[in-house]
Amino acid sequence: MSLVIKQNKVILETKQLTRKFKEFIAVDSLSISIAKGEAFALLGPNGAGKTTVIKMLTTLLPPTSGDAIIGGYSILSNPNKVRRVIGYVPQMLSADGTLTGYENLLLFAKLYDIPSNERKQRVMNALDFMNLKEAASKPVKEYSGGMIRRLEIAQSMLHRPQVLFLDEPTAGLDPIARKAVWDHIAELKREYNTTILLTTHLMDEADNLCSRIAFMSRGKLAAIGTPQELKNSLNKENVTLEDVFIYYTSESLDSSSNNYREVSRSRKTEGRLG
Repeated sequence: MSLVIKQNKVILETKQLTRKFKEFIAVDSLSISIAKGEAFALLGPNGAGKTTVIKMLTTLLPPTSGDAIIGGYSILSNPNKVRRVIGYVPQMLSADGTLTGYENLLLFAKLYDIPSNERKQRVMNALDFMNLKEAASKPVKEYSGGMIRRLEIAQSMLHRPQVLFLDEPTAGLDPIARKAVWDHIAELKREYNTTILLTTHLMDEADNLCSRIAFMSRGKLAAIGTPQELKNSLNKENVTLEDVFIYYTSESLDSSSNNYREVSRSRKTEGRLG
């Protein structure tokens, strides 16, 4: 279904990536390739294995078997080098509310070992790019949810990573703030050719931002392709990405205690982003 990516354009590749927790297989032999500059979504119901995949790719969790190559480096044999070529915006809060936006970014610039003579300019450029320059001297606890999320993306981009991981980037945000974050993510891709891998529970987010989508179900890859390819695969008229989700994961969007349409409102992130 999905187009074949030329090997010299692949920036992220998983090879039979597997993670077990005792007898439970959270991720089962996942093999995908992502091209440089691509925006790629990993979708699936709660428990499908998406977060476990992100944790392995960001070197926070070792795989049980298999491997992944990011920017030419193995997550198994070169985890430190992998961390240098990736950025990660987790679902939970990563900004310090007691510090200003500028101070948060300066702290991250030091953690990323950005040369001292470049830090101030790099921080100001990041604030400007995310439309946060006027709020740079305000404590982050005074920021709106959308501003906090944009600051966190700015933090993750300070060292100019080749691949940016976004875990539920707009969870808990209102539609206006969500659209602002979408616009900035799209601008990152255009301006820096950043490769983006995101997880989301919002079908329209994946449809609008990503050139390809992979559906996971019970730890396995269920389908992969462009949004239009996935819709066409159902051979029906007026197919939505939600229809594709139901078809390939065999789950209804609102069939469990985790209402898929409303899940972002019940995430822990809503309390601090809403």
